[in-house]
Amino acid sequence: MSELAAVSATNASPPVLDPGGPESMVHITPVAATKVNEIRDAEGIEPNMALRLRVVGGGCAGFSYDLYFDEVSEVDRAFPIQGVQVVVDEMSLMYLVGTEIDYVEGLQGAGFKFNNPNVKSTCGCGSSFSV
Repeated sequence: MSELAAVSATNASPPVLDPGGPESMVHITPVAATKVNEIRDAEGIEPNMALRLRVVGGGCAGFSYDLYFDEVSEVDRAFPIQGVQVVVDEMSLMYLVGTEIDYVEGLQGAGFKFNNPNVKSTCGCGSSFSV
C-alpha cells in the first residue's frame, strides 16, 4: 500500500441525503488531487488503476477510511473528481455521500483528511468514526 493514509475524520453537519449526481457524492480538493497524482507518478501506478475510497470496520469508534489504487469492478461506482478517477463500492458510498477529501501538512505530519457530514463522533486520535 502506498502513502495514501488517512489523517483524520472530522465531525461536520447532518447527513447529506440527496447526492444530486456523481460529482456531488464525494469531493476532492485541488490540493488532494494534486497529491494523489504525485503519488501515482512517483509509484508508477498504471493509468487503468483508480483511487479506491472505502469505509472499513475497525478503529476505536467503529469505522475508518481506506484509500489505495485499485482496479474498477462492475459493482463499483466510478466517477472522475478533479482529474482523479475515483471508485467506491455501494456499501461504503452510503457512509461517504458529501465527504470532502483534503490533503494537509502540519507539525503533526501530513496526510489525507476527511470532512464527512455523516459522522456523528470520532475517536480521540481522529483516525476512526461512527455514524
